[in-house]
Amino acid sequence: MTKVNKNHKLKPLLGFGLVIDLIIIDQISKWLILEYIMRPKWDFGAEPLGLFEWFGSSERISVASTELLPFFNLTMVWNQGISFGLFQGDTPYFLIGLALAISAIFAVWLCRTKVWTQTFALALVIGGALGNVIDRFHFGAVADFFDFHINDWHYPAFNGADSFITIGIVLLLFDSVFLEPKRTQSRQ
Repeated sequence: MTKVNKNHKLKPLLGFGLVIDLIIIDQISKWLILEYIMRPKWDFGAEPLGLFEWFGSSERISVASTELLPFFNLTMVWNQGISFGLFQGDTPYFLIGLALAISAIFAVWLCRTKVWTQTFALALVIGGALGNVIDRFHFGAVADFFDFHINDWHYPAFNGADSFITIGIVLLLFDSVFLEPKRTQSRQ
């Protein structure tokens, strides 16, 4: 087996390993923020749920907010739609199905890619999408809490999984616009 063939098989393996790592990071960060920062503000004096107890509970913490910096708060928001509040009226099952379908398409792409940039970017998108799918199964909505603002203007709240998706899409666009033309030109 040539080095190229071994390398090609390594990319999807490492990509899917990264997907699992990102899902774990996303879920643990949500648990820590919801239970150790938001719960005490929402239910004064309540003890945080343990990680496994939290996964067994579908209780939604209501609106709570903590100012960390003059331009950044942790503010609890339950997003029942997708980014920027789109599809708010749809059932979580439609959005779960949509996210799983898109993740499946990206997973096929991940298995076929020969480029490390795409491997990393696709893993970010898939890991972020699946992290939010877990929230929809767990709570019926996605837990968003990063709240950047300037005075009274607030950027829509988001979470770690949303950041993974955004960074992944930006990397895919960067690869498509700047790196792919160079790869194509070097093959000619």
